Amino acid sequence: MARILAGSFIILSSVLYVMLMFGEKEEKSESLVQQNDYPIVFVHGLAGWGRDEVFGLKYWGGLNDFEAHLNAKGYTAFTAAVGPISSNYDRAVELYYYIKGGTVDYGAYHAEKYGHSRYGRTFKGIYPEWDGQHPIHLIGHSMGGLTNRALVDLLIDGNAEEQAYAAANPGMGLSSLYDGNRHWVHSVTTIGTPHNGSTFAESDNVLSLFIKELVLEIAALSGGDFSAFDYDFKLDHWGIKRGRNEDFEDYLQRVMNNGIWSSEDMSIHDLDTNGAAYNNEWLDTHEDVYYFSHTGQTTFQNRLTGHHMPNLLTNPIMVQPALFIGSYSRIQSGPFIDESWWPNDGLVSTISSLYPFHHPAALYKPGNEIKKGIWNYYPIRKEWDHLDQMGLTVASYVLPNEDMNDFYEEVARHLLALPAR
Repeated sequence: MARILAGSFIILSSVLYVMLMFGEKEEKSESLVQQNDYPIVFVHGLAGWGRDEVFGLKYWGGLNDFEAHLNAKGYTAFTAAVGPISSNYDRAVELYYYIKGGTVDYGAYHAEKYGHSRYGRTFKGIYPEWDGQHPIHLIGHSMGGLTNRALVDLLIDGNAEEQAYAAANPGMGLSSLYDGNRHWVHSVTTIGTPHNGSTFAESDNVLSLFIKELVLEIAALSGGDFSAFDYDFKLDHWGIKRGRNEDFEDYLQRVMNNGIWSSEDMSIHDLDTNGAAYNNEWLDTHEDVYYFSHTGQTTFQNRLTGHHMPNLLTNPIMVQPALFIGSYSRIQSGPFIDESWWPNDGLVSTISSLYPFHHPAALYKPGNEIKKGIWNYYPIRKEWDHLDQMGLTVASYVLPNEDMNDFYEEVARHLLALPAR
């Protein structure tokens, strides 16, 4: 880990001047008129964390703070915190209660099927007014985009398995979340989301080790006392909690060595290409919701091998995944993976981030009519790795990333220009 950090600052010394002096900013392309004032909720991805964790280092901004920036500009923005390594389903349920308030109810059927507690934490709610008359915009990075899609699906379609289980077991009760017919989300925006899976997740062991390294990197970047590092895996429903005086490294090892990783109700089974293909069969693109996606690429093609390699500005912790994804192919045992999957942002192939396969989609072009029920995907943004999208560029280790403030402000500007209900 020390080598990773040292590499970060070595690269920083040689490229910081170039990044600050010659980095391109996205131009504000359109004249937009605000038509709604719905709140924006940021949802983190795999290994993410909340605003009150990690000694103040923000998932959404690093040394910067995208939520605070948007609020200062007159928008209404919130940041959610859900299980960093939990399954997409569990995260979606947690997200509902984190926004609305109440005690997390994963569902009696789901809890019995996977062997964890039915109930989780209790939240006061960051936006208790949330309902059909007070909809929201959801912005998700990485797995956060999948979580947002799953939440929209639960809200609108409900959960037939939970409904059937409750009908057969009247005393068990049923959360209103699983009733469906809740059209509470106006738009979903995904950023670097593996809609069709990440080939880096094809090996459970590789991904779990990467998660551990990523958490350790975050701990180092936060600059606080490592033993007291305030990072929460939020696995209460699995019976895993950090002891009052437990050293963080002991807590981390206990989580990483736990048998929960073999459960299908964990993140690693949602993130590979087979899991994503399964999820895309039941996660609908709903006709009354606006969908947008932003995709980054941090690799270039090696002229000798044809494989993709990370460019010099790629965050060091993204280099190994970028190389793996940039050369991985498969013709058996799952979705066909060829060279079209090689361009990537360091963790997600660009082809996977644009939109879910077999769902309606169209390239976003300024001035064109934006339609609901279709994925409006933006052109691929080059020199943009998976951590850049969070504001954690190499330069941002020592300086706030103002360019990303501009990016998220522009995203917010477009969302509030959508017609109100």
